[in-house]
Amino acid sequence: MNEIALLLAATLNAGTVLAIAGLGLLINERAGVVNLGAEGMMLVAAIAGFATAVHTGSDTLAFVAGMGAGALMAAAFGVLVIWLNTNQYATGLALSLFGAGFSAFVGITYTQARIGERLQFAVPGLADVPLIGPALFRHHPLVYGAIVLAAALAWFLYRSRAGLVLRAVGESPESAHALGYPVRRIRLLAVVAGGALCGLAGAYLSVIYTPLWVEGMVAGKGWIALALTTFATWRPARVLLGAYLFGGVTMLQFHLQGEGVQIPSQWLSMLPYLSTIVVLVLISRNPAWIKANMPASLGKPFFPGA
Repeated sequence: MNEIALLLAATLNAGTVLAIAGLGLLINERAGVVNLGAEGMMLVAAIAGFATAVHTGSDTLAFVAGMGAGALMAAAFGVLVIWLNTNQYATGLALSLFGAGFSAFVGITYTQARIGERLQFAVPGLADVPLIGPALFRHHPLVYGAIVLAAALAWFLYRSRAGLVLRAVGESPESAHALGYPVRRIRLLAVVAGGALCGLAGAYLSVIYTPLWVEGMVAGKGWIALALTTFATWRPARVLLGAYLFGGVTMLQFHLQGEGVQIPSQWLSMLPYLSTIVVLVLISRNPAWIKANMPASLGKPFFPGA
């Protein structure tokens, strides 16, 4: 029973990184912008957050630094694709490559660095409940914050006026522009907000989840978060569930290794990425279903007055 509790706890921790980044990318795509630079943004945010934690000892400042780094990179991406009309896919890939190289260069001096002892969190009265306590109520507050964020984003998109405007921009920017909405500014704000959340995910990874800095430590999580938006058909609650699913698959490999299952470690390491490919292939078999849920102007440039 204790092993099940540990596996569930590890699943929530691993899924939090994917959930926060996936929700950020969902905001981008709901506004009609595809950002393939999540991997690079998360890497730069990871080193920014880790370096801040090393020098200040403050997790809060580390998260702020990570969000700032992600938002800054996303803003640069937004200016290029929204105002200068560069190709969204090529620019996103360039951002990802830049982030990987820049973080590796900056992080050279931090590979041997260590941050202070991590605080242990527990929900009073619930953390000691057998099985449920260790599995659900001994996590960093950001684990629960990801759940609150998904609920808040769902309310924002479907119940608030600003959320409806954001969705309108993603569905038909021409119509939104005709009604007087500043489409390009709305898209830029959405891109920056999405980048800040990707940055928060990267900082959480290096400061709380590991906590250490290793070159390339995001290890494809940015790409999995990007795939999550399609898997979830652009709905926040499904992004959250998908994140925990992929997080569980990731943790399963370590659980099986710990149990001495005679499977080559390389096959176990492939599980999260293999499951991502399988899910995307299954979803792609029904393109009409994807088209019915996908923002109509996703990935399409907008030229005011054209």
